Amino acid sequence: MIRKLLIIFCLGWMASTLPSLAQDGGDDQPSGQIESGAAAPSDSDLETRIEGIFAEIDALSLIDANVSQGVVTLGGEVANEAAAERAMRLAMRLNGVVSVEDEMNRTLDVRSNVTPAIQQLRADLNQWIRGLPLYGVALVVFVLIYMIGHMIGGLQGVWRRLAPNVFLADLFSQLVRIMAFIVAVIAALNVVGATALIGTILGGAGVIGLAVGFAVKDTIENYIASIMLSIRQPFRAKDHVVINDRAGIVVRLNSRATILMTLDGNHLRIPNAEVFKATILNYTRNPERRFDFELGVDSADDPVAAMQAGLDAIRQLEFILADPAPSALIKTVGDSNIVLTFYGWVDQSNTDFAKARSLAIRAAMRVIEEKGFTMPEPIYRLRFDGQIDKALVAANAARSAAPAPQQPGTAPTPARLADAVDDDMLDVTPAKHIEEKVSEERELSGDTEGDLLDEHRPVE
Repeated sequence: MIRKLLIIFCLGWMASTLPSLAQDGGDDQPSGQIESGAAAPSDSDLETRIEGIFAEIDALSLIDANVSQGVVTLGGEVANEAAAERAMRLAMRLNGVVSVEDEMNRTLDVRSNVTPAIQQLRADLNQWIRGLPLYGVALVVFVLIYMIGHMIGGLQGVWRRLAPNVFLADLFSQLVRIMAFIVAVIAALNVVGATALIGTILGGAGVIGLAVGFAVKDTIENYIASIMLSIRQPFRAKDHVVINDRAGIVVRLNSRATILMTLDGNHLRIPNAEVFKATILNYTRNPERRFDFELGVDSADDPVAAMQAGLDAIRQLEFILADPAPSALIKTVGDSNIVLTFYGWVDQSNTDFAKARSLAIRAAMRVIEEKGFTMPEPIYRLRFDGQIDKALVAANAARSAAPAPQQPGTAPTPARLADAVDDDMLDVTPAKHIEEKVSEERELSGDTEGDLLDEHRPVE
């Protein structure tokens, strides 16, 4: 606050002293001709006119002027180069002057150069002292306007009722305070009569804003994306989503990133700019989800009968939904088998999707095998040339001549599908570990992070 007040105070002082500096420095001198009469003056008139003008200016009073055929030759002494250039500009502006020759001597003495600067400093100081009451009024105007804006911006209850979430409420509050500061600066500059500085300040602010905008483009893009996501509400906390092939449970949405907890229990932060432009797949929005799997039967078997047997087995599972009903179709016919695809629906709110799919595959395989259908292995047909045939015959002969190896014990037969398994293997209740970790995370750090997800607002 104090820094901003000092800035406006200095700006007011600069605005009041700039006109006097410009007047002494000659930078704002008129550029038109100085008429000395209706007709072109004579050389003597020009000489008299130039010396009369220079006599009225202390810095140019020691200059001599000689005029011949409109050519002005300036001699004498001046304090520095700036005074010499000023004298030449004044001479060139007179009517009838053809050219100006510079023969002036730059003395560069300390007294001639320092004394005007000291006098100007005293004049500026006196002017600043005389303007103190006006600057005080400007300061009071600035403080009043800024404090009113600051008070309005501090009405958090009002902004939170008007804005859809806390993030936007804070944004509106900051915008009101910034606008109050800008209005206060403009009003204070108007009081001290420094309105010319307003355009300069706004122009400089525009250039700086453009440069900063390019430098922090990604940050600004992410900030705007956070605003849009807080308005759109694309998902809820604890939703199971996939954002650009990255899956997890939503922990929170803050002003910088969307935090997910992966199914492995790891934290995943995705910038909101990427989330806003991403393809989002939400598994939680609709609890009913379809699974599918493929089984192959022998090409000599009836695929429709195999499909019917598999569907009957799937329908008998308690966790399979009757509506939509399970279905099956022939996907493709291979060289040695027919590939069947089975579909089933489960309610994810009370059924684990992966476990349900696994048990459905087991049930379909078991019934298909019990019904006598064959699930063949891939068959490969190999072709050999004559040399390989001879090598195989020789290898077989050598194997026949060799003593018979000792017969090992009977190899264990592969286990068939068991009739009874552990109850834990048949339990399809959803695992709650990840959800519990998400709830714990939200309770521990939800308030400090500032969650932008609002359960009371409609989801996009």
